[in-house]
Amino acid sequence: MSGKSRRRGRHLPRSKRKKGRKGFSAPVASAPAEAQKPEPAPKVDTVVPSPKTPTPKAAVAQATNVAAELRRIGILAGVILVILVVLFFVLS
Repeated sequence: MSGKSRRRGRHLPRSKRKKGRKGFSAPVASAPAEAQKPEPAPKVDTVVPSPKTPTPKAAVAQATNVAAELRRIGILAGVILVILVVLFFVLS
């Protein structure tokens, strides 16, 4: 059962990141309000699809090697118990 633990850091995984953002940029100095005239938005009759919400998946318990692991634990416990009994008689 060795291996790296999978810890989450401060950064979001790639699947959760917003696309198109390379980093943070400094705010740009704006011109006076009189010089800026807002452009009217073009009227377009397109239907924007609503974002799909992901359906939650049921958690599947992966217990395929339970019997083998219980057998291994029992054998180790028996060996440790025998070692303790032998040490008890040797040291006393």
